[in-house]
Amino acid sequence: VQLQASGGGLVQAGDSLRPSCAASGRTFSSYHMGWFRQAPGKEREFVAGISRSGSSTSYVDSVRGRFTISRDNAKNTVYLQMNSLKPEDTALYYCAAVSGSYYVARTRETQYDYWGQGTQVTVSS
Repeated sequence: VQLQASGGGLVQAGDSLRPSCAASGRTFSSYHMGWFRQAPGKEREFVAGISRSGSSTSYVDSVRGRFTISRDNAKNTVYLQMNSLKPEDTALYYCAAVSGSYYVARTRETQYDYWGQGTQVTVSS
């Protein structure tokens, strides 16, 4: 599967953004999806994950309650609704995919097989 992330941008603290990640192919619903981010000088970190059906989600503590991951399997797209953005959310955001029969919170990069190219989110104070 090929992934294409978009929808980042430059916003002010407290604003919202909704990056999306479009997948190619007809088997999108067979992949669990995740969002990661990487700030300058820092390691890539897990942000959120969602199961194939969308019924299960997981979040890193720093975004829980502010970010919501969702997916539309008919559109082969996964979204990351980001509310109440903070300057520390500034990073390059990546989507990732992994096939599997059951969902667990996959928080490590090595647990994903496919990656998009990233979309930049910049939050000014």
